[in-house]
Amino acid sequence: MNPAEFDNIAAAERDMWWYRGMRDILFGMLDPVARAGQFGRVLDAGCGTGYLSQVLSERYGWRMVPMDSDAAGLRYAGGFGAERLVRGNVAALPFAGASFDALLSIDVISHLDRGVEHQTFAEFARVLKPDGWLVVRSAAFDALRSRHSEFIHEAQRFSRGRLVGALKHAGFRVERATYANSLLLPVALFKFRVWEPLTRAEAASGLQAVSRWMDRMLYLPLRMEAGWIGTGRSIPVGQSVIVIARKGS
Repeated sequence: MNPAEFDNIAAAERDMWWYRGMRDILFGMLDPVARAGQFGRVLDAGCGTGYLSQVLSERYGWRMVPMDSDAAGLRYAGGFGAERLVRGNVAALPFAGASFDALLSIDVISHLDRGVEHQTFAEFARVLKPDGWLVVRSAAFDALRSRHSEFIHEAQRFSRGRLVGALKHAGFRVERATYANSLLLPVALFKFRVWEPLTRAEAASGLQAVSRWMDRMLYLPLRMEAGWIGTGRSIPVGQSVIVIARKGS
């Protein structure tokens, strides 16, 4: 992650349409998981600013352990009152085996060099207890790489098939796999494949503020997708891919 992006994330992630909508989608997938049993410790592997860890702790009562490789993100996370912040590498987790009931990796693996995800998923399996839950979200499809992707130092993107295959290879049982942020896909394709090349846009953060009415308009499609996904159904294509899996016994 480009360290310069942490300030942008911290300013946007509470209220910006994309963050609110993607949280709604995530909640629609996590609510059944939260009802499935009690969770002692949950690792947020690549927590960024730590805001999502705080939200999950408040919503589900989980004891979150926020971890990130970048001190810039952890400086923000320290302001959320987490009992423990950890600096570490997702490909070499600084925890003993079977330490966690669940692990979340939200928009992290796209920053790993291609191939490193296999070592990372093996580490996820190592630190999870048997039958422990794993939630992974990543940017999807190389065709959707943008100037924002360049700015945040995105290294790769995943299709659902490639992500599911890699997790199965690491010993996970996939429970759910879906794309998300689908309804805005035509807009994204035009912006990333036509407008940005045409205008020769430079690499820059995509987290710019928009007017209130535009924010509401952009949030609505994500809220609709959250309702659909929350019923247990999937979406066949989208800008993100989300997988929920469990470690084999």
